[in-house]
Order: sequence, then C-alpha cells, then structure tokens
Amino acid sequence: MFDVCEKSLRELQTAMENKETTSEELVLAYMERIARLDPQLHSVLEINPDALFIARSLDRERTNGKGRGPLHGIPLLVKDNISTADRLHTSAGAESLKDNFSLRDAKVIEYLRNAGAVILGKANLSEFARYMATEIPNGYSARGGQCKNPYGEELDPLGSSTGSAVAAAMSFCAAAVGTETSGSIISPSSANGIVGLKPTIGAVSRSGIIPINSQDTAGPMGRSVEDVALLYAGMVGPDPEDPATLATEEVVPGEYWPYLKKDALKGKRVGISRKARPWYSAEQLAVYEAALPYLEKAGATLVEDCDLPDVFPPSGFLSDMVLRYEFKCYMDHWLAKYCSLADIRTLQDIVDYNNAHKETAIRYGQDILEDCAKTSGTMTEPDYLKEKIRLLAACSHGIDDLLKEKDLDVLVCPGPTALAPTCGYPILNVPAGIAADGRPMGISFVGTAFSDGELLSYGYAFEQASKLRKEPELSRK
Repeated sequence: MFDVCEKSLRELQTAMENKETTSEELVLAYMERIARLDPQLHSVLEINPDALFIARSLDRERTNGKGRGPLHGIPLLVKDNISTADRLHTSAGAESLKDNFSLRDAKVIEYLRNAGAVILGKANLSEFARYMATEIPNGYSARGGQCKNPYGEELDPLGSSTGSAVAAAMSFCAAAVGTETSGSIISPSSANGIVGLKPTIGAVSRSGIIPINSQDTAGPMGRSVEDVALLYAGMVGPDPEDPATLATEEVVPGEYWPYLKKDALKGKRVGISRKARPWYSAEQLAVYEAALPYLEKAGATLVEDCDLPDVFPPSGFLSDMVLRYEFKCYMDHWLAKYCSLADIRTLQDIVDYNNAHKETAIRYGQDILEDCAKTSGTMTEPDYLKEKIRLLAACSHGIDDLLKEKDLDVLVCPGPTALAPTCGYPILNVPAGIAADGRPMGISFVGTAFSDGELLSYGYAFEQASKLRKEPELSRK
C-alpha cells in the first residue's frame, strides 16, 4: 500500500499523475492508519461510507484526462460542525445531534467537492466548538470522547478544531478543515505541530457551519504552508447566502501558490509581539524566542515593542457578551436550514434534550448553552450592541494602527491572539519547534483584512528558512 505518512498534497498529486497510486488507494491507506493509530487519540468521529466510491469516480476522471486541479482525489477530514449532505452525520460532537444528516452541504464543502476533494470523514472537536460549558476540556465531545495530543497523552491538545489538528499531524488525511471563532484553528495547530490559517471573514463562506457567532469561519489545516495554501484555494469563493463573501472578488485571489516564495520576507518589517497567554509554558515561550532569528535569516527586519493590545476582559473570556447574544440567533438559523431532526429545531430543544440525558450528554454541564438560550435571539439588547461596536473598533484599530504607526508589513506573536478573529482579520500559525517540556509551539503571523496571501508568503519564507516542524513519534509506529 502507498505510504501516505507525511506526504504533501503535491507529492500525492504527483504520485497519482505518475500512476504510482490512486485516490482509492490513498483512501485505503489513510483508513488503515486511522484504524491502527487513532483508537488511542480519538481524533476521527466517523468515516464516509462512500469515500471509496467517490475516490474511484475521481480516478476514472483522471484516466479520462479530466483533472480538476491540486485537490483532485485528495482525501480530507473536516470538523464535525461543518454540514455535509451525505451519509456522514453533522453533530458538533453533541449527543443531541448524533442522528442528524444535514439537509445540504455547507458552501465550503460544495467548493471542495467541485475541486475534486474526497471527504474522507468527520473529525472530533471540542463539543459545540467549546461553547457549551465553562469547564469542558479541550478536545472533548459526548460523541467522540477525549481527543489526545499525539506528542504526549498528558499534553493539552487545545481546541476546538482538535481532531482536525491531531488528524493532520498524524497523517490520517492529506489535510484537514477546521473552524475558528477565537483561536479554534490557531490554538490546536500550535499545540499539535501543524500549520493552520484562520482566514479573513468573507473569504470562505460561513453558511452551513454549526455556529457560535458572526466571527466563525472555516480554515485549512495541514503539515506545511504549501499544503494549507493549496487547500485554501479550494475553499474560497462567494456565496449568495453569506453577505460577507459578496463583492470580494478583487481581494480574494483564486490561487495562493504564487505567494509561496522563499524570499518573501526579504526587506519586510516584522513587528514582534511578546504578549503570551497563561496556557503557554516558559519552555514554549523560549521556543518562540528561538524562532525569531529565522525571520532575520529570511531577510526580515525585526521591530521590537509591537505588543498586540489585550482585548480579554478581566474574566478571561473574550467578548463574552457578544458571543452569548449572537449564539442563539445563529444556532436557531442553522437548525432551521440544515438540521434534519424533527425534535431539535431550536437551541432550547438542545438544552432540553441534554437535561433529559444528563449522564451521557452533559458530562461537564451546559451552563453556556443554558445562558445563551435565555437571550432574545434578536440581538437588540443595548448592552450587546454597545459591546459589539466597541470590540470591532478596538480590535481592527489594534492591528491596523500598529501596522501603520510602526511601518510594519506584518506582526508575529506566540500562538493565537484574540484580536484577529474578533475583527475578522487573518492569522496564520506555523510550527516553531518542540519545547523542552515536549510541547509543540507555533509562531503566528497577523495582518490586516484580506492579507491572507501575504501571510502565507511570510509563513512560507519562515518555514523554509527554519524547517522547525517535527512529526509526532507516534506517527511512525
């Protein structure tokens, strides 16, 4: 069987073009790895029963000279809060939605299918994108159990796109799709040693994603910047049902591989932010510091004293009011348009189901769901409106003003920052190495709206100059 471990999208595509393997064989190879290694990690919720048939049909297309591009025949795993109108369930990891077959594809899934990707299955996640209970562990869902970090069972895998990150790190798929509201792609990418891009809002359709709020977006996750760039190109595009994606043709390119240049950082001014979150150990922060000289090696000028502003309130929850007031509106809309379950039509129905099945459905409680269900769902509350306006202004100015005042091309920081997702700006995580305590650590590139291509170029230049990613030892067993 073809060895898929650590193979890039380009390597897989070349092997299929040279008739060294087929899409069908790739699906089988990833299934074999999942069967052998995932029982101890719990990163995959379910396999698409039609994956082999889809792969065979794409192989026939290739034989007939009808190649669709870089994603033709490539097996992907997608986070289980992204709707797929097939024999896969879409549940956000929740027991209440375990029997839901989505009525239609999310628009991003439609784009990926058209690009020739094989939806291999659904990845585990922090249930409801970790917006269910205050104390729920990262990577836990009622359906999938506790997803584990492949670099060490005792290490926090972070979330909420935990399964997507772990599966990509372990070569359970060629690449994966996650979603982010605030850190849900970047955090697990950093913690599991992979590349992850949280796109600008409006580049990728939000339709069909089991939501938290307006910040939600799907994004690509993979083992290299090139893989992420190739996958991203298959995800972007307009959607009449998502106003954020309209009139974006001029700022959302159709391809991202032209941005991938080793000298992209030459002559660029890079602002260095050192504000770190408490979940990073001193050893991880030392890895971040050790990675910064590689930016200079790639030709960048480092500009100190560029700390990104802190938008976390004293409670530690970013914009808690905004998330909670928007959640009910967005969730009820998704249930109405995508959910096939007759008895689950509103957020309150989910709360009621969980209360009736406490032992299995809400091991860690559901205090967040209950609080959100009490809101009006109309988003007319004055406190919400004031906070929404304040946050959008504070976050966008926090990035744009810093870029302008310091004459910067890009900002870098350790792991995630809440600024970028709150105002819909892009952020890219690239592996920076493994800390002395065994924890992977990433360096993140932050830019203004629709600078996704530039971030990929800077991340690629850093990656090629440093080559700091190390695959999990477990991956080779």
